[in-house]
Amino acid sequence: MIEKKISKDAWEILRQYTDARIALGRTGSSLSTQNILSLNEAHAQARDSIYKHFDKNSIEQSLLQLHHEVFLLNSKVRDKKEFLLRPDLGRRLCDDSITVIQKANIKKAFDVCISVSDGLSATAVNSHAIPFIGHLLKKLIDANLSIAPICLIENGRVAISDEIGSLLKAKVSIILIGERPGLSSSDSMGVYLTYHPKVGNTDEQRNCVSNIRLGGMPFEEAAREIFILTAASIRLNMGGTLLKNSLSITDNQ
Repeated sequence: MIEKKISKDAWEILRQYTDARIALGRTGSSLSTQNILSLNEAHAQARDSIYKHFDKNSIEQSLLQLHHEVFLLNSKVRDKKEFLLRPDLGRRLCDDSITVIQKANIKKAFDVCISVSDGLSATAVNSHAIPFIGHLLKKLIDANLSIAPICLIENGRVAISDEIGSLLKAKVSIILIGERPGLSSSDSMGVYLTYHPKVGNTDEQRNCVSNIRLGGMPFEEAAREIFILTAASIRLNMGGTLLKNSLSITDNQ
């Protein structure tokens, strides 16, 4: 059967500014076959990114080449199904991982600790963690900020960085994590920053830079934003909404 001619959408010019599925036009009362197939492909990619293997060994090797110590850790989650059903377990380290940090017998405190977790898109951190960390480490080192061993956590949620930061005695805990995949971006990485990390912190105590990917915020720009937030957080002894409001007031003066 020959498909009907696609009627164009008046908003078609806006498609050059976004990857979102807008102004797709119609063929009869439906989307075109091409657009339906594209949507199905995007849905499959989003599902795959959730279940994709977190290549922490490859990331570890890249970090070691940057001459940085690495801890390989796990949350309390046993598998991906439990990760999806029990977010609470993804917010805490398993006992063995706590022991790994404790056995390192680190005496000094740090200004910053950095963690990487697959979260809801291993695709994102597998692809983007190392380029981002490369930019961020340079800025932190140039500012003479001390950096803890970098932690790679399988099946972690954002809040797991609170426990890690507390164990490493860090002023600021930063976590790179795969964001919930969308139908236009299955590889989006978010970076969350928490001042004075401790178990029990809530979301208003964090700052976030999201949509870090090749089609979103560039790695160097995102690293600059996180560095600015980190430096300001340490200087002002605050984070989250308090830090955001303080910086907003400063910008407007």
